[in-house]
Amino acid sequence: MPQFNSRIRQVLLISVIVMLGFLIIRELYIFLPGLLGAVTLYILSRDKYLQLVYEKKWSPSWTSALFMLLTLALIGLPLYYAIHLVVPKVNAAMAHTEEMVVGLKAFSEKFTSFTGQELLSAENVKNLQSKVAGFLPIFLNSTANILINIVVMFFTYYYMATSSKEMESSLNSLIPLQQKSIDKLSAETKTMVRANALGIPLISIIQGLTACLGYWIFGLKDWGMWGFLTGVFAFFPLVGTMIIWAPLVIYMYAQGMNWQATGLMIYSLVVTGNVDYLARVTLMKRMGNVHPLVTVFGVIVGLSLFGFMGFIFGPLVISYLIILVRIYASEFSPEQHHNGKNTGKQDQH
Repeated sequence: MPQFNSRIRQVLLISVIVMLGFLIIRELYIFLPGLLGAVTLYILSRDKYLQLVYEKKWSPSWTSALFMLLTLALIGLPLYYAIHLVVPKVNAAMAHTEEMVVGLKAFSEKFTSFTGQELLSAENVKNLQSKVAGFLPIFLNSTANILINIVVMFFTYYYMATSSKEMESSLNSLIPLQQKSIDKLSAETKTMVRANALGIPLISIIQGLTACLGYWIFGLKDWGMWGFLTGVFAFFPLVGTMIIWAPLVIYMYAQGMNWQATGLMIYSLVVTGNVDYLARVTLMKRMGNVHPLVTVFGVIVGLSLFGFMGFIFGPLVISYLIILVRIYASEFSPEQHHNGKNTGKQDQH
């Protein structure tokens, strides 16, 4: 009877823990990219941070501040330079809206000849106007969310770094697995996070160089600058590079460069748009020995769950699933359970 009451209390306690965890995650979900960013930054800087603090005797606070400053510079400087280049071009485009309309009509005609679907029908124009009108509030809200998550990332990272030993010890004691299984999860986390976090900038550079080649081939002025901007905006999921090359194609149609614009559009869709996936699969295989299917499906799952950080943590979720199944098979299989009982009997003798 006491054992039965103990089971009931155990189930009730677990239920309360799960419920509270669910409520906390639901309310903090908007900050999830920032929290995952802090985890990424911690894993990338952990070894060097511990070396500076415990071997070189640097101040933990100042060392974590240094890593935050370096991260901010690596993220902020390319974005600042990209915005500095884009704003004058946008202003120039807004001053020549009639030419852009001509280019858009020419692009629509080409689109209709390729697909048989009318791109600029009256209904489509009306829908486009409503989407453009609603874009600004969405853009401002997204910008505010990004800034808030950057603050959350640095705030969380600071306390993760300055109390790294205590945090890792607590996590180690809370995970209900054998030490060898915990070591497997830790090693997989480090490998996947580092491979993805270092691979994403490399993939953006590859996309930028690929786009740069296309801009040069099809006679676009300032092809180097546009290639750089394409590489920067390649960080944004799904439509990142299209933010740059689609307006350029319309501009080229407006200038009467019809065959060049058509060629650039095909090149951007077929080559620039797909080199991301090819480079991601190749780099992840080389840097983290990650199967291509894990990479592809991980990114799909991750983007819907975590937003931009899904590029890093999506493949990790699938890898965790595979590893946890293996751990379950090794720790809780009937054969393992039987061996554990025999070991216990031998210890008693």
